[in-house]
Amino acid sequence: QVQLVESGGGLVQAGDSLRLSCAASGFTFGRYAMAWFRQAPGKDREFVAAAPSSWYGGSTLYADSVKGRFTISRDNTKNTVDLQMNSLKPEDTAVYYCASRRQRILTTLDYEYWGQGTQVTVSS
Repeated sequence: QVQLVESGGGLVQAGDSLRLSCAASGFTFGRYAMAWFRQAPGKDREFVAAAPSSWYGGSTLYADSVKGRFTISRDNTKNTVDLQMNSLKPEDTAVYYCASRRQRILTTLDYEYWGQGTQVTVSS
């Protein structure tokens, strides 16, 4: 049974940092690209960051809105993918989702597995 479980969300102030973590199970983690998406109230789900699998390669990708502030990292020994978020802004407020797909990373929603999400709220 595939599971993606996010943790680490919360309420912070603008300028603060937060680290999200996603624990994966039920599939061969190293063969899957891992990504973070987010969805703000009333808006579509959008790409945040993605880390390629060691099998299919590629480069880490970031949305322009988070580039330089967010860092995605994966640990294939622990089956986890983290999102370090620095210099948070109120517009970063959203539910953050972990996702995985076999083969190469995409910035679209075409991912096979999704977590339930974790809420991040940034106050001004």
